[in-house]
Amino acid sequence: MKDQKPWVKPALELGPVLLFFLVFVLKRGDTVTLWGQDYSAFIFATLVFIPALAIATLVQWRLTGKLAPMQIATLVLVVVFGGLSVWLNDPRFFKMKPTMIYMLFAALLGFSLLTGRNWLQVVLSEALPMDADGWRKLTLRMVILFLALAVANELVWRTMSENTWVYFKTFGLPLMLFAFLIANAGLFKAHALQDGDSDKQG
Repeated sequence: MKDQKPWVKPALELGPVLLFFLVFVLKRGDTVTLWGQDYSAFIFATLVFIPALAIATLVQWRLTGKLAPMQIATLVLVVVFGGLSVWLNDPRFFKMKPTMIYMLFAALLGFSLLTGRNWLQVVLSEALPMDADGWRKLTLRMVILFLALAVANELVWRTMSENTWVYFKTFGLPLMLFAFLIANAGLFKAHALQDGDSDKQG
């Protein structure tokens, strides 16, 4: 595997989302007719987003030789809920997609804590070396975070305008995740493994 440029991974992860936002903004208020069917800007942006995410995920897999379970789950849910929105010409399914993703992540991480096998640690331990107690605390906090994000998404799409939800999905949710990481900087530092301390994990 060749060394990647530092911008490649963020571009692949954020590119499809920004493309969705751009298409929505450019087509907002317009009706797009495809195959004899009229679609709103939101549905058309969803139609563009699905293959864009699939291509970005495939490229990342070809470059790295692996995909995180969360990436696979996200792609599956996007295809299912995005596909339903396009097929039924109903934006509600795609708006519910983040809720389903966050609920799934919360359930998986919660289950891993209950069974004593921290899947988050298994996936991220190389990139973020911490002791087992640190991983347990971070996983519990992420369960709470994902549940809160699921509730927030439901509140926004059910009570606010479509335009507001698009901005919330494109910028609000990523900023909340970034704020979560910043807020946990102390945890990362307090539980970081020093050289030769790898035996503390488990």
